[in-house]
Amino acid sequence: MPKFKNFAAKKGKLDQARNNMFVKLAREIYMEAKKGGPNPEGNFKLKTAIANARQINMPGDNIERAIKKATGGGDNVEYEEIIYEGYGPGGVAIMVKCLTENRNRTAADVRSIFNKRGGNMGESGCVSYMFDQKGVLTIDREDREELEEDTVLIEALEAGAEDVVVSDESFEILTHPHEFETVKNALEASSYTFDSAAIRWVPQNYVKVEGENADKLMKMMEGFDDNDDVQDVYANFETDEA
Repeated sequence: MPKFKNFAAKKGKLDQARNNMFVKLAREIYMEAKKGGPNPEGNFKLKTAIANARQINMPGDNIERAIKKATGGGDNVEYEEIIYEGYGPGGVAIMVKCLTENRNRTAADVRSIFNKRGGNMGESGCVSYMFDQKGVLTIDREDREELEEDTVLIEALEAGAEDVVVSDESFEILTHPHEFETVKNALEASSYTFDSAAIRWVPQNYVKVEGENADKLMKMMEGFDDNDDVQDVYANFETDEA
């Protein structure tokens, strides 16, 4: 019985995490459809958001509902994008990207998550200078075992990428934000598919975090992940896998 309870608890957490991702991506799809129009073929950002949603098996009905809401087929909610900045345990620099219809609520929630885990939220600009904005195209190597490192590097650079970060788990193709669409389209024309694709804030350097600070930091990241208003979190830490 304890084993079943443990499995049920883990499954519940996974289901909740997936539902959280559905909420966040539906909000992003809504925003991009509202700003650039509902046709993904003429709206690159919407097309990318839909592709990211499909990568996590988000139901088509959810996608269509978000687009319909943006074009007047539902509640007329006005979201704004806000980035909060601050420090986590161990002096880690953190940027929290949010989409919200209630700035006061979101600011209070984000500040509370920082404070509860030994961090603090700062003023705009307090850590963003430690990051560079990049287009990031991610390929899971486990799903694409046939891809060779040299081939990915050469084809990505020929398509206009700035760099390719290789690990045992993935290829991360980095682009200038203005070249993101061009590089993505070129590589897709060469039959590449991506597990995620987005403009992100990439740290210039990383801080090693261990022990109690690492535990607090992981709980802080979980807190941000559980908040529907938080779309993404960028941080300059690295930890041991354990």
